[in-house]
Amino acid sequence: MLAVMDINKQIEYWKKGAESDVETAGILIDKKKYLHGLFFCHLSIEKILKANFVKQRKTIAPKTHDLIYLAEQANLKLNENDLYFLPILMKYQLEGRYPEYSPFIPSKEQANEYLNKTKDLLKWLTQKL
Repeated sequence: MLAVMDINKQIEYWKKGAESDVETAGILIDKKKYLHGLFFCHLSIEKILKANFVKQRKTIAPKTHDLIYLAEQANLKLNENDLYFLPILMKYQLEGRYPEYSPFIPSKEQANEYLNKTKDLLKWLTQKL
């Protein structure tokens, strides 16, 4: 179990990283780097979920990229739309890390839609902190 100060530092670390990553996602998507942008969307949500995990569990976040697992372990009650969206984002982190996954390149509209959903979810998850 982490000391209170360490918990707050961990939460702040993950929160700042999530905010930076969603900003990076927007820049990449604006530059038509859709796969890279969506990879950073995933990273942003992963980090804010880890912040929620640390807050809830009072221990360091697990080394996983599984957004659904992180949400469950942080005892978050996601709505149906968010539960549908998480596996979509997870697809982009796999494509970014593992070459055997054939990348599906989204349209500009779809990339922007996913970016906006990421921003909305990030805002909601940040409020849970």
